[in-house]
Amino acid sequence: MSAKTRRWWGLGALALALLALGFDLTILNVALPTLSVRLHAGTSRLQWIVDAYVLVFAATLLPAGLLGDRFGRRRLLLLGLALFGAASLAGSLVTGADGLIAARMVMGVGAGMVTPLSMSMLPAIFPPEERTRAIAVWSGAMALGLPLGPLLGGVLLQHFWWGSIFLINVPMVVVGAVAVALLLPESRDPSAPRLDLVGAALSASGLALLVFGVIQAPENGWTDPVVLSSLGAGLALLGALVAYESRVPLPLMDLRLFRSPNFLWGTVAGAVGTVVMSGALFVLPQYLQAVRGADAFGTGLRMIPLMAGLLAAGLAVDRLAPRFGHKALILTGLLVLVPGLGLGALSGAGSSSAFIATWLAITGLGTGFALVPAMDLALAGLPDDQAGRGSGLVQTVRQTSGALAVAALGSLSSAVYRDRLGPDVPHAARESVGQAVAVARTSGDPALLHGARDAYTSGMSAVLVACAAGSLLMALLVWRLLPRPARRAVDAPESEHEHVQS
Repeated sequence: MSAKTRRWWGLGALALALLALGFDLTILNVALPTLSVRLHAGTSRLQWIVDAYVLVFAATLLPAGLLGDRFGRRRLLLLGLALFGAASLAGSLVTGADGLIAARMVMGVGAGMVTPLSMSMLPAIFPPEERTRAIAVWSGAMALGLPLGPLLGGVLLQHFWWGSIFLINVPMVVVGAVAVALLLPESRDPSAPRLDLVGAALSASGLALLVFGVIQAPENGWTDPVVLSSLGAGLALLGALVAYESRVPLPLMDLRLFRSPNFLWGTVAGAVGTVVMSGALFVLPQYLQAVRGADAFGTGLRMIPLMAGLLAAGLAVDRLAPRFGHKALILTGLLVLVPGLGLGALSGAGSSSAFIATWLAITGLGTGFALVPAMDLALAGLPDDQAGRGSGLVQTVRQTSGALAVAALGSLSSAVYRDRLGPDVPHAARESVGQAVAVARTSGDPALLHGARDAYTSGMSAVLVACAAGSLLMALLVWRLLPRPARRAVDAPESEHEHVQS
């Protein structure tokens, strides 16, 4: 088997494991009502089952990138896959909520290792002319898992016990790990510095506190003392991290990377694409289920146009990037997002399925044209001997932006929903549109049902308008500040320190 064939087969198998990471983010939402009954879990326990993963995931990204540079990216990637698979198996067998929370935390560690290390391997093993396509496969595998989560979760919960939603990860991770071990070469930087323990502690604790505050804010309120203290402490620690890393000779987070316009604007544009995707995926499931009446399986089915657009754009970017350059494609994607999200903001409870599929497909196309070349641009701006650390930094910015966006956009959606619904409704109905629909059906109140659906649609429209405005602003910044010659990388010169083993 030729080296080219080996690396593409290896990437394909790795994409299978990344698919498991992707749908693990959404499959759990379908199972929460079942977990509440089977594990006797209250609201706070359910919240931590979801959020424990996100907290640990965000805190692991930066140290994982540096450790991969130092000890071998493939080796640490395999360890991450092993942790994710073992924790998934343990999660399927636990009998209580606390055990599942612990398993989810270990899954977060594994995912926090796999995400930056799988990305950092791309520039090490794929030449520039193949890298955009490889990034499209990588991005597509992660994104495709999101709508597959509700689809797969609905099927598994209908035919098997609740633990099957975690057990399904195991064979996918095993296949991916075996193929990575056999088909992908090892890569490392022999001169990579020792782990910066102070930087790792500051980044992990700062990100964990920041994400914790963001997670709690929609439930407790943005003025809650716990939320404010968590956000304040998180920002203070991250500020201390920036000050510390700017002074040490071998930093965990090399801020000098942001001096490269390619790395800076590729990372920022990628973060904006992640924010838009996170915002859409946050409001869509409730709209499709509570407003449109779809079940979990039907919700995943109706989100396929979004992912189809994303994948189609990713494949097209591979051919268009050499001809038009990254800047033109990123601009195109951001500008296509504006009408897509604008059409989505016009959706109502009675909108046709064709209309919804149309704006979802346009939004997917825009996201793909913005996100894939932005990630390629960021990787092209990395010196080879900093692939792991740089990829960890890119993913940290993206994932933290996504978490912040979900909290902020969730608060916006909730505020508009409650304002439009008015105070003269049952308390439960003001908590969420799902509870409002349940109350209306139980009490036989069609006015409440109609009002709640219209109120939620208004909240969703506000979120999509905000995302459209952010996309337009980002397009203006890219147009004015990203240098024109941002074509496929013959970019960074190879480092003499980079070491690749077969």
